[in-house]
Amino acid sequence: MPVQSGTSRVLREVTVAEDRFAPGHLGELTQIVPFEMVDVALDETDAVQQRVRDLPSRVVVYLLLAGALFVECGYRKVWARLVAGLDGLPVAEPSAAGLAAARRRIGPAPLARLFDLLRGPAAAGPATKGVWWRGRLVTAIDGTTMCCPDTPANLSVHRKGGSHHGGTGYPMIRLLALVGCGTRTIIDAVFGSIGRGETGYAADLVPAMRAPMIVLADRNFAAADLIDKIAARGADLLIRVKSGRRLPVCRRCADGSWLSRIGRVEVRVIRAEITIDTGDRRRCEAYQLITTVLDTDCPAIEIVGLYHQRWEIETAYCELKQGLGGGRVLRARTPTGLEQEIYARLIAYQALRIAISDATLTAPDVDPDRGSFTVALGAARDQLVKAAGVIADTTVDLVGVIGRQVLADLLPDRRRRTTPRVVKRAISTYAPHTASGRLRGPSHRITISVDVLADLDP
Repeated sequence: MPVQSGTSRVLREVTVAEDRFAPGHLGELTQIVPFEMVDVALDETDAVQQRVRDLPSRVVVYLLLAGALFVECGYRKVWARLVAGLDGLPVAEPSAAGLAAARRRIGPAPLARLFDLLRGPAAAGPATKGVWWRGRLVTAIDGTTMCCPDTPANLSVHRKGGSHHGGTGYPMIRLLALVGCGTRTIIDAVFGSIGRGETGYAADLVPAMRAPMIVLADRNFAAADLIDKIAARGADLLIRVKSGRRLPVCRRCADGSWLSRIGRVEVRVIRAEITIDTGDRRRCEAYQLITTVLDTDCPAIEIVGLYHQRWEIETAYCELKQGLGGGRVLRARTPTGLEQEIYARLIAYQALRIAISDATLTAPDVDPDRGSFTVALGAARDQLVKAAGVIADTTVDLVGVIGRQVLADLLPDRRRRTTPRVVKRAISTYAPHTASGRLRGPSHRITISVDVLADLDP
């Protein structure tokens, strides 16, 4: 006798804003970027609509933020996702031209103000793994570039990059950020033409630096005037400088480091040799680091190990450009549209990172960088389409659906860089650049060791 399958009926209750404001949401991320915050940003930038239209200003802001979550979609398809979970509610059906006019109407100022309200280090206790080092918030500063459409309007502000291979195909925008290494949240960010160098933009980020904070940076940021500005803010710094840079010895320390001066700032100089042994190859490279952490009770070897955390900002840029942006060229065809779009992406990224940090905050033994950005993004997109979790219930749920999915699918513990790990041997000079070259060949073990050069005469 055949088995008869029954049916089930599932009813969902959705709570959103009323009337024409209903499509203005980000799903569960709305609790991180709430209506009140958006309304303040609109009010402070005089971007509130004069009359309530089919596309109120608040709704347009959430449309832009949703566009940052669905970069593969045009804005009409983004709108379709915003209203997909609002069955039974009367919602507007704007045209592509109507959505474009609404975006131009509010301009980039509300997005800039909204980012200013949301930026900053995520909540983390003093015992949270990877966030603090000897009572200092570990941060990093670095720059990257993003490509924008090749239009006459964009070319009037942004230029193409030059190279020995004929230059870039698209105009480029330089983005500089100060990132919390433990949570990868954005403390502050600036962007603009690539005609201005990284150190020039870095000066704009100095006001966001303060005590108790230690700022990690690469060799490009070892300028005396920038070091002086950072030190004047009360923040400590740890910067790599060129190995051939000769820094005078004011006083030697027992661990091989020495005290010196760069401009008006007293620094501690550490020279270390990092050795990578693959079994059949051995490579050594000398690092020279400067820091304003002058306490000799803090071993030089520990400071060298801390500098490795600078790579967290590279992971943050990968999440921002590849994870969230899909490696695509930005949409906007005008400079003001680009400014609006970049701020929207920074806000969306920050909201996701805050959601991950809030989830790992409930598990003190979990390092926040084990929270998968891909899992969080997928969960956030699902919640937006369902219009779920827009307004929190009376009971406070710090984790939420996004957080629970992140905690259920944590990344594995990061392997210590000082212990062996498996890598693949290159089979030719060309092989490392191909997928097959990365996958073939016998595996070898790499051992990485660090030695402070105590006997090196600077």
